[in-house]
Amino acid sequence: MTVVVAHLSTPEGREALDTAAAEAVRRKAALVVVAADAAAAAPEVAAARADDLRRVEDVLEGTGATLQVETGGADLADDLVAAAERSSADLIVIGLRRRSPVGKLILGSNAQRILLDAPCPVLAVKPDPVSAR
Repeated sequence: MTVVVAHLSTPEGREALDTAAAEAVRRKAALVVVAADAAAAAPEVAAARADDLRRVEDVLEGTGATLQVETGGADLADDLVAAAERSSADLIVIGLRRRSPVGKLILGSNAQRILLDAPCPVLAVKPDPVSAR
């Protein structure tokens, strides 16, 4: 069993990562995290990524779930779907952000592409509005 998630240093990205880790623990599954190239990121973004991944390693420790980090490219949606296909994923977890009333008419383009192209179920999560501030 495999759960796939993309890592972004945003409240939505952290919520997706936390939810994916919880699902991996619940399923005793591998957790595949698709992350942007840390070498190309700003130092504070790379540090946030490292902190987030350490936190997930702590959550997974001793649970039977494993962690695999893959470096993604420029297209998050394609990278996530490709990782799910390669790993025969059972679940993809994505984070969604709040949208304006007009924006609610159109789902984000990456989220829509993932939902339509995913080879498995997709769980969409949003951060707690209080903790996201």
